[in-house]
Amino acid sequence: MSLQTKIFTSVAVGLLILAGYYFRIPIWKMTVHFYDLMTDREAIQSYIVSWGMAAPVVFTGIQILQVVIAPIPGEATGFIGGFLFGAFKGFLYSSIGLSVGSLINFGIGRLLGKQFIRKLIPASQIKQLDKLVHRQGAIVLFICFLFPGFPKDYLCLFLGISNIPFKLFFVMATFGRMPGTLALSVQGASLYEQEYVLMMVITVFCIVSAYLSYRYKENLYNWMEKLNGK
Repeated sequence: MSLQTKIFTSVAVGLLILAGYYFRIPIWKMTVHFYDLMTDREAIQSYIVSWGMAAPVVFTGIQILQVVIAPIPGEATGFIGGFLFGAFKGFLYSSIGLSVGSLINFGIGRLLGKQFIRKLIPASQIKQLDKLVHRQGAIVLFICFLFPGFPKDYLCLFLGISNIPFKLFFVMATFGRMPGTLALSVQGASLYEQEYVLMMVITVFCIVSAYLSYRYKENLYNWMEKLNGK
């Protein structure tokens, strides 16, 4: 990093800190309100519908935010997408939003560097991510995006401080998320169309998959290591 870049970055960060301190009260109130809104599925649904023709754009933006801002429940927004727009459009809008959000997280990792990102990610995740990124191959990392419950948002941040090429990351983050995104969209669409049997089948499948992924995560990690070795 050149001296001019360092000076510019330092000045920009300083101005942001001063602005944040000066407007700290309204920013805090807006943050609390936004968090309450985004963690309430019914509130999200009402908010999206209120935008009328612009609802797809707003929904896509929310999907981007739910990747960048971890507290927003991605399962809720993915389900709502299918309910409001149908399985195909919900899947399409969600996929666009999740892909863009993943790229933003990757870019944040590249921009801010290792020291900042390692502080941003919970310590419980650091060790496993270190192992995956530094010891595993691209196929294994792609599989991580397929697993229900895997911390994909943190993985995107962490991959930003790795040597993985941008093009390869884009493929993994985009296509790896699609099966889970499609399942959530179909669930939401099934509820809207009152196809309760299909919705329950998919719901049970997702719950079982998430449980098994969590219950046998160490076995899965070991299997991925063997797969990468071959």
